[in-house]
Amino acid sequence: MDSDEIEIHSDVVVIGSGLAGLYFALKVAKSAQVVILTKTKINECATILAQAGVAAVTSDKDSFKQHIADTLSVGDGLCHLKIVESIVREGPKLINDLASLGVQFSKTNSGEYDLGLEAGHSNRRVVHAEDITGKELHRALRIAVHDNPNISILENHVAINLKIRAGRCLGVYALNKKTGNVHNFSARITVIATGGVGKAFLYTSNPDVASGDGIAMAYRAGATIMNMEFIQFHPTLLYHPYAKSFLISEALRGEGAILINGEKNRFMKKYNDAMELAPRDIVARAIDSELKRSGEDHLYLDISFKNSDFIISRFPGIYEKCLSLGIDITKQPIPIVPGAHYIIGGIRASLSGTTDIKGLLALGEAACTGFHGANRLASNSLLEASAMAHFAAIKCQEFLQKDSMKAESFSFWHSGDAVDSDESVVVSQNWAEVRLLMSNYVGIVRSDKRLRRAIRRIRLLQDEINQYYWDFKITSDLIELRNIADVAQMIIESAYHRKESRGVHYNVNYPYHRNTPKDTLLRKSVMSDVVSPNIK
Repeated sequence: MDSDEIEIHSDVVVIGSGLAGLYFALKVAKSAQVVILTKTKINECATILAQAGVAAVTSDKDSFKQHIADTLSVGDGLCHLKIVESIVREGPKLINDLASLGVQFSKTNSGEYDLGLEAGHSNRRVVHAEDITGKELHRALRIAVHDNPNISILENHVAINLKIRAGRCLGVYALNKKTGNVHNFSARITVIATGGVGKAFLYTSNPDVASGDGIAMAYRAGATIMNMEFIQFHPTLLYHPYAKSFLISEALRGEGAILINGEKNRFMKKYNDAMELAPRDIVARAIDSELKRSGEDHLYLDISFKNSDFIISRFPGIYEKCLSLGIDITKQPIPIVPGAHYIIGGIRASLSGTTDIKGLLALGEAACTGFHGANRLASNSLLEASAMAHFAAIKCQEFLQKDSMKAESFSFWHSGDAVDSDESVVVSQNWAEVRLLMSNYVGIVRSDKRLRRAIRRIRLLQDEINQYYWDFKITSDLIELRNIADVAQMIIESAYHRKESRGVHYNVNYPYHRNTPKDTLLRKSVMSDVVSPNIK
């Protein structure tokens, strides 16, 4: 495919190149032409960074009933039961399918899957590939996608806005970062698989591409957005000036690692009886509390008391990364700090990814099905992404067979005057302001006062950012800045609307549950039925 074409037609356009996007594309390409857009390289995505594994019932000692119960328990009263049941029951078949595509999952000497234990799980059920599960998943899928003649991959293409007419999505506008041109991608089905929103916060385990693009585009197009207040902060992000976004897997705690403070004292006992194996929200709040109490910048995770051969063989990726930074985890504790890790909310979607905009699907972390409820059970994210991709591909193939409409032409919009260097500095400053605002006011522990302040500030920043779209040339940085600001606004407003504490959302003004848990829904009214690349 010639990426310099101004208008490009396909049956399906997939925005994003993580597990959900690639797995879906591979399945739907059996009967359709697919274009995958990724805003940098195909391998820059959150999937690559996923360490622990895929939660699935593959042992006779485990059961669907237990996995469902664990998911519901951690979800804190907000899970959608039918969705949970469907995804959990699909788990074993998905593991087998991924293995058939070449994914090399770790196995025991007897040939069975080597199952890990993580917080919130009542059994060992995490199927993994050493401690680089996401990297291995992506490797196998990437090879299969590259070998498929029905799939075209366009790197360095940044999605700007969805194309909407009469309530139907007809494709997407995207910026070619190499040429500076805005291209018009027309498709019968448009799939958002853009991942999370971690770059809206100062500390995050997410890659630089995680700026909430898909959620922001869907919101501007009028899709319903759900439960954005539920941001899961991973308790153990490596704290080091040269270790950008490196996660210390929860699997270490599953294998006995302990959390200690600056005085080398273990502290989790006073917060929860499960100590280090308590759900992530409890552990993250405990670390946040210890940091505020002590005034320290970070705490420690220690597994050095375990056998060094076991540590190196079980966690080779973490061992090598830390060693490259001068930290030998077989001999010393690992400095850690909590960081934004996973957005539980997102575009409201069915199990098969359908949204309330015809022709628009949402998959993976960008979507919200109700599977995770108010808090995600460890290693359920890769399971959900795989399941949604599978069911969405079936739904998409059925739609393409029944629907005779072809991808239609659409108006083209081109960017205007160039940004001067002074304004580029302003864009960087606004980006830093948004991230600082979110970390200070909308972090692990919240209050109504802080949220009200955050609402006022984010609206001022949005006014400034939106003005750039009238006056200056569209750039990748500007696109991401607008998306981060829009996503920040959704998170803040959703958090303010929830007058209780539930799951990963904790408000000091409402420390207890209300009796009737409800999803938080947001929807932006669309003034025109055509969404052009520049904001109107």
